Amino acid sequence: MTDWSADLELIRQAAVDAGALALAEREGGLKIEAKPGGSPVTSGDLKVDALLRERLLGARPDYGWLSEETADSPERLSRRRIFVVDPIDGTVAYMKRTPWWCVPIAVVEDGEVVAAVIHAPEVGETYAATRGGGATRNDRPIAASDADALEDASFLGDARLIEGPHWAEPWPSVRFEKRNALAYRMALVAAGAFDAAIALTPKWDWDVAAGSLIAQEAGAAVSDHHGRPWRFNRPDPRQASLVCAAPALHPQIVRRCRDVPMGG
Repeated sequence: MTDWSADLELIRQAAVDAGALALAEREGGLKIEAKPGGSPVTSGDLKVDALLRERLLGARPDYGWLSEETADSPERLSRRRIFVVDPIDGTVAYMKRTPWWCVPIAVVEDGEVVAAVIHAPEVGETYAATRGGGATRNDRPIAASDADALEDASFLGDARLIEGPHWAEPWPSVRFEKRNALAYRMALVAAGAFDAAIALTPKWDWDVAAGSLIAQEAGAAVSDHHGRPWRFNRPDPRQASLVCAAPALHPQIVRRCRDVPMGG
């Protein structure tokens, strides 16, 4: 089997090239359509998807494939390793020329992420990790925050999440900011720029697989909001919810979420 470091180099270069293609396509004028449900998909998303599929499966024809912009197939369930790809995470930001979008790519082996890249072209950041090998941003090691108190902690997510009476314990004052792409939020937690990212609704594997490894290899903790670890390449390619946080904060967040049902 191909080793993880070789897979990492493959997906790193593919992500960088995909980001360049996305920028070029936008400069040339995007074609925009609506998916079922109303979310937008652009010609950039589709061209990046085609590039990545050709490049990655051309190099690893025995791997399976899961992408937001490719119709899913149960065939991937029979493969030991698969690529998990979101051609452009944060399509609305990409369309609006705000910088908070990225190209996340993960290699999943036996249900666990073993290599991951998140490339954010407009901020010049490339996050990468292999299982057991640590995490980097632009080839320099990164580490999650050492914050140990929720008071004044910095969160990525919707501030309305902590409103309402359904929490097992009250929340102290925390600071919320927004970034469009889930993968990029997790990368920022991995780098210690924010203390936590939280979302209480199901999240697609292509949005969170790469970020989960990068965050964990940087020392952060990742789970659903009941503290349960994630598994990938399942028939339903979604995780129940997201808590990605500095290691000392993660149990404090999960403890407050214990009365919140799955699905929000």
